[in-house]
Amino acid sequence: MQEKVQKVIDAVRPMLQADGGDVELVEVTKDGIVRLRLTGACGGCPMSTYTLRMGIERKLREAVPEVKAIEQVF
Repeated sequence: MQEKVQKVIDAVRPMLQADGGDVELVEVTKDGIVRLRLTGACGGCPMSTYTLRMGIERKLREAVPEVKAIEQVF
């Protein structure tokens, strides 16, 4: 599952990098929890929760149905 998640992360990464940010895959747990760290401009952006939930999480759940939850790591 981690490889599938990483492919989705790699696909959304250019959009974040275009705005000076990035995303790092920290961990995928056995029970389907994906832990991500937003870095660069995304790390301190007030819209980071929206980016995480409506952008990254939506894409991950579409591509990898085994994903149960997304957690942001600071």
